[in-house]
Amino acid sequence: MRHLSTGWPRLPSPYPVVLLLFACAEAAPQPQPPGDGDWVAYGRDAGGSKYSPLDQITTANVADLELAWSWETGEQPISGPLSPIRGQETRPGNFETTPLAFNDTLFFTTAYNRVIALEGSTGRPHWEYDPRTVEWGQPPNGTGFVHRGVAVWSGPGERRIFLNTRWRLIALDAATGEPIQSFGHRGEIDLTEQLLWPTNRLHYTQTSPPVVFEDLVIVGNGVWDGFVYPRDPPGNVQAFDVHTGELAWSFNLIPQPGEPGNETWEDGSWDYTGHTNAWAPMVVDEERGLLYAGIGTPSNDYYGGHRLGDNLYAESLVALDARTGELAWHFQTVHHGLWDFDLPGAPVLLTATVDGREVDAVAVAGKTGFVYTFDRETGEPVWPIEERPVPASDVRGEVAAATQPFPTSPPPFARQGFTPDDLIDLTPELRRRAEELTAGYRFGPLYEPPSMEGTIAMPGILGGGNWGGVAVDPASAVLFVKSSEEASLLRIAPANPATTVADYAIDRTSSRTLTVDGLPISNPPYGTITAIDMNGGAILWQEAVGERPEIAGHPALAGLDLPARLGVVGAPGPFATAGGLVFLTGGSDILYAFDAQSGEVLWEGRLPARAYANPMTFETRDGRQLVVIATGEREGAALLAFGL
Repeated sequence: MRHLSTGWPRLPSPYPVVLLLFACAEAAPQPQPPGDGDWVAYGRDAGGSKYSPLDQITTANVADLELAWSWETGEQPISGPLSPIRGQETRPGNFETTPLAFNDTLFFTTAYNRVIALEGSTGRPHWEYDPRTVEWGQPPNGTGFVHRGVAVWSGPGERRIFLNTRWRLIALDAATGEPIQSFGHRGEIDLTEQLLWPTNRLHYTQTSPPVVFEDLVIVGNGVWDGFVYPRDPPGNVQAFDVHTGELAWSFNLIPQPGEPGNETWEDGSWDYTGHTNAWAPMVVDEERGLLYAGIGTPSNDYYGGHRLGDNLYAESLVALDARTGELAWHFQTVHHGLWDFDLPGAPVLLTATVDGREVDAVAVAGKTGFVYTFDRETGEPVWPIEERPVPASDVRGEVAAATQPFPTSPPPFARQGFTPDDLIDLTPELRRRAEELTAGYRFGPLYEPPSMEGTIAMPGILGGGNWGGVAVDPASAVLFVKSSEEASLLRIAPANPATTVADYAIDRTSSRTLTVDGLPISNPPYGTITAIDMNGGAILWQEAVGERPEIAGHPALAGLDLPARLGVVGAPGPFATAGGLVFLTGGSDILYAFDAQSGEVLWEGRLPARAYANPMTFETRDGRQLVVIATGEREGAALLAFGL
């Protein structure tokens, strides 16, 4: 059964934002308490497990999955609006949403930040709300508009949907989609009003949904990595009252004078360095009242001569008192980051038995390819994390950190470092050409700094882990994580003094993925899923995710016996179920169901387009388990539901 979205304007207005409610197809049901079959937060629960207790779909019957319904966004590129980056059209990027499910109603966002409420069992629309964010032009991120979902607050007889769209936080009535007039000013607040310094709102972005805890809605922010100017958008975690929109607390991720960590920003760099933002999803330990946030890199991701020091709380896991915003503990996974090694995915709460003792832990997968694991109350590492010497930088003005943290367990889930031995050798000719291509570049281990001649880094720009995060089976404490296996060239060049606060910056014209006639410079797999036993810290299995027909059919590889799954580079992550299954696309055009115990692929759902989103599952009001995935980009994006 196919249901098209209701019509909506294609021509944007040049006038200030107007909140607009589209006609409702029908009223959504009144709120009921969520059940075990619901998916109530981005990671299914407040702790981000991405695990569902549903077991109607099992290893025995998953092969019988078929399409139940689909819904199309109807969004297309728009010409006309001004963009912060000259020459960019306003366009939808990947459809990256993960819907929430409450009592057979799905709530989610489209690429253009519209909020949609659908009947889960049929895909029939209840209502849609358009914040008209597109009228302000293309966000400066290079990807087109993307958004990954909403947050929901439930109270007595009331349910509110919270949408963070660029610099705005909007509260909607879940039954009607109408803005709640008592929240802020006519249903919305400006997230930039109380930051460290005045901020260009057009440079302030949002992709991850907010977090709701008790009567607070908590948000971070995004900012395009290419902005490197004095006082570019700073990182703050902010909490607002769900009823009034009043600011409850704000935590400075760039510590100011008198705040712990300020000394790690030398020569006053705390006063003009931006970013260091919580752009990834966050999670909450509801029992302890602790919020966990993974933090990104400071402004100028690959050169830090203007921000010497360790730069707290960049690339740290930060635990805050969710009620007050006070720092409980932190751990910096990368000192003075030079590789864009954000903590890009949501942390996850789990309970493991380590050396005979039960540990309530929080774990987070980094772009580094490590899983960092801590006692969630004290911040003590569950397994030792060692400070080890790393290479120095020879770029003028740069002072790389002398040591970096290396977890001793679990083992890395992604390849780390790049040497000539890692070059593609599927044929002697490809090996020869790869050696010629890389002859002038620098090789080295993990944390080899970017250089003027160019350093080949592995993990690359997309990292090992990314915003798809991890899933955990709470019964077995097995963690599942998607990785990308692609090297990147990191070359430093003189910066434009008119736009950059530093003397040097990454050369974005030459820092890229290296290829030989379109083939990656390393051997497959290029994307994997790894299962890790968090009781003992051992890798249980690792399998490639996704096909690469452009590689498998390349003339240079004709006649070679290549595996069917070469693996895709992509950010999306998995979810797991009590049916013994792990679902993900990894960024491919196939939705996979893996056997959680063995890693065997039990079902492949061929999709009409690439699916660059985290899937989810829920139970309809008539007791049917459905698996939902967002697919496509630009034109043709659709939400698909599969069931038995």
